[in-house]
Amino acid sequence: MFSFYVCYFIVTFILLNSNYLMVIKGETMKLKLQLIGNGKVLFEIPLSSNDWPRDQLEDEFVSMEDEFQRLSKIFTALSNQTRLLMMKQLMEKEDHIVNFTDFMRDLDLNPKLVIDNARKLSESGLVEKVGRGRYRCSEFGEPSFMMMSLAMRHLLKILDEL
Repeated sequence: MFSFYVCYFIVTFILLNSNYLMVIKGETMKLKLQLIGNGKVLFEIPLSSNDWPRDQLEDEFVSMEDEFQRLSKIFTALSNQTRLLMMKQLMEKEDHIVNFTDFMRDLDLNPKLVIDNARKLSESGLVEKVGRGRYRCSEFGEPSFMMMSLAMRHLLKILDEL
């Protein structure tokens, strides 16, 4: 559930960043992420630990520990350029399915690299194997990859401008 919220927080931040990236008469800006549904704020979190009540921040860190292993697998899967290219290729296909040999040919990979990287993507829950030598984005993988990759690209751009 935590990773679900993270994805939507990042996307919401990007969509609303122009409202939050303002410095008013030299005051420190306070950035926060919001989850908005039907025009109503469902949840919001500050982006600076200084803006959190200390006890609430400690509770969040304790709760987050339960998700560390899952988050670690996702971040590991997306921390490699080859795996990012594989995910991009899967997303570009209408049915989000790519054959083993297509990965080899299109990305100029040897069989061992395809196997190893597909395994990491599968372990993270982003990709699933469907039949012999065929891979597709999982139900979780498709929106997660879109949101995380687009959000991170825009977030990096915003941070570079600060």
